[in-house]
Amino acid sequence: MIEPFGNQYIVARPVYSTNAFEEEHKKRDRPHKTFLDHLKVCCSCSTQKAKRIVLSLLPIASWLPAYRFKEWLLSDIVSGISTGMVSVLQGLAFALLVTIPPVHGLYAAFFPIIVYLFFGTSRHLSVGPFPILSTMVGIAVSRMVPDTSITTPELSNSSMSNGLNDSLLNDRKVVVAATVSLFSGIIQLALGVLRIGFVVIYLSESLISGFTTAAAVHVLVSQLKFILQLQVPSHTDPFSIFKVLESIFTQIEKTNIADLVTGLIVLLVVFIVKEINQRFKDKLPAPIPIEFITTVIATGVSYGFDFETRFNVSVVGNMEPGFMPPVTPDMRIIPDTIGDCFSIAIVAFAVAFSVASVYSLKHDYPLDGNQELIALGLGNIVAGAFRGFSGSTALSRSAIQESTGGKTQIAGLISAIIVLIVIVAIGFLLEPLQKSVLAALALGNLKGMLMQFAEIGRLWRKDKYDCLIWIMTFILTIVLGLGLGLAASVAFQLLTIVFRTQFPKCSTLANIGRSNIYKNKKDYLDMYEPEGVKIFRCPSPIYFANIGFFKQKLLDAVGFNPLRILRKRNKALRKIRKLQKQGLLQVTPKGFICTVDAIKDSDEELDNNQIEVLNQPISTTDLPFQIDWNDLPLNIEVPRISLHSLILDFSAVSFLDVSSMRGLKSILQEFIRIKVDVYIVGTDDDFVEKLTRCEFFDDEVKDSIFFLTIHDAVLHILMKKDYSTSKFHSSQEKDGKMDFTINTNGGLRNREYQVPVETRF
Repeated sequence: MIEPFGNQYIVARPVYSTNAFEEEHKKRDRPHKTFLDHLKVCCSCSTQKAKRIVLSLLPIASWLPAYRFKEWLLSDIVSGISTGMVSVLQGLAFALLVTIPPVHGLYAAFFPIIVYLFFGTSRHLSVGPFPILSTMVGIAVSRMVPDTSITTPELSNSSMSNGLNDSLLNDRKVVVAATVSLFSGIIQLALGVLRIGFVVIYLSESLISGFTTAAAVHVLVSQLKFILQLQVPSHTDPFSIFKVLESIFTQIEKTNIADLVTGLIVLLVVFIVKEINQRFKDKLPAPIPIEFITTVIATGVSYGFDFETRFNVSVVGNMEPGFMPPVTPDMRIIPDTIGDCFSIAIVAFAVAFSVASVYSLKHDYPLDGNQELIALGLGNIVAGAFRGFSGSTALSRSAIQESTGGKTQIAGLISAIIVLIVIVAIGFLLEPLQKSVLAALALGNLKGMLMQFAEIGRLWRKDKYDCLIWIMTFILTIVLGLGLGLAASVAFQLLTIVFRTQFPKCSTLANIGRSNIYKNKKDYLDMYEPEGVKIFRCPSPIYFANIGFFKQKLLDAVGFNPLRILRKRNKALRKIRKLQKQGLLQVTPKGFICTVDAIKDSDEELDNNQIEVLNQPISTTDLPFQIDWNDLPLNIEVPRISLHSLILDFSAVSFLDVSSMRGLKSILQEFIRIKVDVYIVGTDDDFVEKLTRCEFFDDEVKDSIFFLTIHDAVLHILMKKDYSTSKFHSSQEKDGKMDFTINTNGGLRNREYQVPVETRF
C-alpha cells in the first residue's frame, strides 16, 4: 500500500525475501522459445511478410510513390546539381589517394549513388569517395603494386621495374583497387544479409574520432608529394608515415615551385571560403561552391598559360569519354588483402551510418542499419566491377545535399547525372587541371577531421577512459597505419572495458536519513550503519577476471579474512576439546575457567590435508556447552569479529559466469561457517534461475538468502536480532542500550548489544 503525503510517500508492505515474494505473487508461465520456434517464424510465409521483405530490401518502393513532386522536386534538383559538382571534383581528388588515374574517381562517384538510390534508407546521405577509405584502398594498392615494380600473370617471378610503362602500371593498380573494393562490398553485403550490422557498435564515438583524425594526418602526408611534385616511393608497413616524411624532406630541393604555389593558393582560398560558409550558413541560401569555382579558374589558367609545358607541372591528363568495360577481379591478391577489405568495409559503414543517423534524427525518419550495409555493399561491388574504388560518404557532400534543400535520394540521382555528363561528354575539359589543385581540394576537405583534436580536452573533462581511447587510437593509427591501427585500437578499446569491469569501484553502503535509501557511506554526513551489519555493493558483472578483485575488496570492507578466522577457530576448537577431555576446562555461568596457566601452541606449518580439515565447518555438537568465540579462555586466542550479517548488493551485477560462481560460493561458505549471515539483494529472476541450474545451492548456501531490496534485508536482520523498530523521539535516545541474555546449553554469559532503540524503518 502506498499513501502519498505531500512530497513524501509512505509504503506499507511485508518484508520480502525473494522466496516469500514469489509465494505471494505467482509468476506467469512464459514458455521460452526454442531455436526451432524462431526458425519456424523465420521460414513462415505470408502476403504481408513478403510485402514487408520487398519494402525493406527496396526502400525506394515505399517512399517514391509518396513523393511530393510540387514541393520537393525543385529543391532536390538544386541540391543534386550542387552536390554533383562537388562529387566530380572530390572523385578526381580522392583518386589520387588511391594512386590511380583521376578518371576512376568519377566511376567511384557515379555507380554507388545509383545503387544507393534503390537500396539505401537515408534520404540525405551522399555516397561516393571518402578520403579515409581512399587512403586505405591506396595503402593496399601500394603494397601489392609498388611503384618500382609490377608483377603480371605472364611474368610472375620477374621484376619489371624498368620494362613496363606507366600505362601497364596504372592498369595493374586499377585491378587491385577494384578487387579490394569489390570484396569489401561483398563483406558488407554478407554482414547486412546475416543481420549482424551490430559489429559497428564496437567502434565507439571516441575511437571513430581518433581514427579519422589520424587518417586525416595520413591523407595530409600522402598529398604532400602532389603539392610538391616529388617522386616518393610508397610505404605500407608500420611507421610508413615517418618514412614518407623522411623521403619528402630528403628531396625537398626538387620541389616544383609552380605546383607548390598553386596548391597553397587553392588551399588558402578553400579554407577561407569554407570558413565563410560555416559562419554564415544561416544567412547564405546555399554554400558557396568554392571547389567548383576554384577548379574552373585553375583549369582555365593552367590551359591558358600552358603550365604543363612551361613549368613542367603534373596534370590530370587524358580522360577518355565514356565507361570502360568491367574488370575481372584478381583472386590471387585476396589472401594478402582480406584484412584491408574487412577494415574498409567496417570503417565505410561506421562513417556512413553515423552521418546518416544525424540526418535521420534531424528530419525524423527511420534508418535500417542492416539495409544500409546491403546498400553500401552493393554499391562497392558495382563500383569495383566497373573500375572504381570503395566509397562511403564525405561529410561535406552530405552536408551540401542536406543544406541546399535535398529532400530525398532524387537529389542523389541528379548528382549522379552531373557526374555522368562529365564522364561521357565534358571530362576532356579537366585534362589541363593540375594534380596539385586536386590535392589541395582533398586537403581542404580535411579541416573538419583535423579540428577533432579539440575532442581531447572535452573528453578529458567528461570521461578519462574515452579520452585515453581517443589518444591511443590516434597514436596507434599514426604509427601502425590504418589497417593495423584500427585493429589495435579496437583491441585497446575492448581492453578498457575489461579493465573497467575487472577493477570496479566497489563501495560500502549505509542508510541515509533513516529512510529506505542506502548510499556510499563516504559521501554523506548523516549515515546510519546498523551494528554488526555490513552492506557491500559491486557495480559490475562478476566473472572469471574480477572474482579475485571482488573478494579482496569484500575482505577489505569487512576488515578480516573469514577463512583465516575459520582456521583459527578450528585450531582453537581442537585445544578446547583437548582441555575438556583432560578435565582442565570448566564452564560456569560467568564463562570459561581454565585450570592450566599455559597451553603449548604449535605454529608449525600444516600439510594440505590438515589445512583442508581446518577449512571445514565448525561442529560443536560433541561438546556439553556452546562456545562464544568472543569469550574464550585467556590462553586461547581467536580474532574477535563484531560482524554478524553481510548484505551483498548485486543490483548492478548483470551476469555471473561459471568460474566466478564457484568463487562466489566459496566466499559465501567461508562467511557462513564463521556464523556471519549472508544476504544477496537486487538480483533479477534470471540471475537466481541460473544459480539454480548450476546447482549453486546446498545445505550451507540456501536460496533463502535472496531479498528484493537492501531495506528488506536490513529489516529482516533487525527483526531476527530482536532489535526495536520504533521511532526516535529525541537525540539522547540514539545511544540507548538494550541488554538481553542469550541462553546456551551451559548458560555461558550475558551479551550486551549497543543498538539504536528506535529506527525509522
